[in-house]
Amino acid sequence: MVLEMKVPSPGESITEVEIAEWLVEDGDYVEKDQAIAEVDSDKATLELPAEESGIITLKAEVGDAVAVGEVVCLIDTSAEKPEGSSDTSDKKEEIKKEEPKKEAPKKEGPKKETYASGTPSPAAKKILDEKGVSASSVSGSGRDGRITKEDAVKAVPSMGTPTGGNRSESRSKLSMLRRKVAERLVSAKNETAMLTTFNEVDMSAIFELRSQYKEEFKEKHGVSLGFMSFFTKAVIRALQMYPAVNSMIDGKEMITYEFCDISIAVSGPKGLMVPVIRNAENLTFRGIESEVKRLAIRAREGEITVDEMTGGTFTITNGGVFGSMLSTPIINPPQSGILGMHNIVERAIVRDGAIAIAPVMYVALSYDHRIIDGKESVGFLVAVKEALESPEELLMDGNVKKALEL
Repeated sequence: MVLEMKVPSPGESITEVEIAEWLVEDGDYVEKDQAIAEVDSDKATLELPAEESGIITLKAEVGDAVAVGEVVCLIDTSAEKPEGSSDTSDKKEEIKKEEPKKEAPKKEGPKKETYASGTPSPAAKKILDEKGVSASSVSGSGRDGRITKEDAVKAVPSMGTPTGGNRSESRSKLSMLRRKVAERLVSAKNETAMLTTFNEVDMSAIFELRSQYKEEFKEKHGVSLGFMSFFTKAVIRALQMYPAVNSMIDGKEMITYEFCDISIAVSGPKGLMVPVIRNAENLTFRGIESEVKRLAIRAREGEITVDEMTGGTFTITNGGVFGSMLSTPIINPPQSGILGMHNIVERAIVRDGAIAIAPVMYVALSYDHRIIDGKESVGFLVAVKEALESPEELLMDGNVKKALEL
């Protein structure tokens, strides 16, 4: 029996995918549930598992865009598993070893035209004449000292003129996911009135809390007490104070959400992924850290689903993990705001009238000025700053151990 494998629907509103990579070759024997291909949608990269065991025949090539429901391969389920073919990679390696080495045919070099010593070839003469360089000033590398085209090129160094260095280039097709990300970023810039406001945060209080409780927290809960839970808590508090930032435009209406679905930007193997922490306002520090860890691992291992990245009312992105000091993050449409975290550097600050050294992070809020006014945007970022600088009072209700469930 020959089974037709069709492209399954990765999620709502997705009508086609692109074959990113075949993980097997035409004619291979595949096992049921074995990953046979990676497919890109405009939201994620997903693995395509074999529906049955058998010999596979590929019906699409890498880079092909195929509609949901279209046949991409055939599996002959009546074919028996070849002996010793449990690992196709071993099989290929074995065949490779058995193949006798073939001596490469000797290539005859191109026939060279002959010229008198110090005389340029026609091509070289043309270059030298155009540049106004005398042939007598050029040292030829050709037979008997003749001047070649390459000698002429190298003899005329000037601004913008190649001088024999490596000038190679390569081309690669953008994945469907990368193309969609590019479209969304351009759309965000063109279709929103995006502005960015900045502030700085003294991270001393959070450093002290983490230093005091991180070992006990990790030992009890199995996850680290990172910065993300503090920032998520601070953002939730600020969103509840300034609900316009937790809103988005829908035609001529503004939708304001009473819940906080926080999107967390994560760098994955196929590019930036933005999984969502649902109803983050109901989670504890432990709950947020556990969810961040779970989603980050799934994104980096390419296991994240479309549903896990759909929605979100506000985004947090951390360029600081890559060393960024300051940036203007781009809004994640249709959301209206995004908070950018950056690296933490010891800086001189004024505290109680005296200069002190403190760990400081610059933060940035990009927002859609169509529905968020300057007063609200600045107030929101100040509220985030206040919560991060006084976490015990504003994020933990004055009881650290209870907040951390210790």
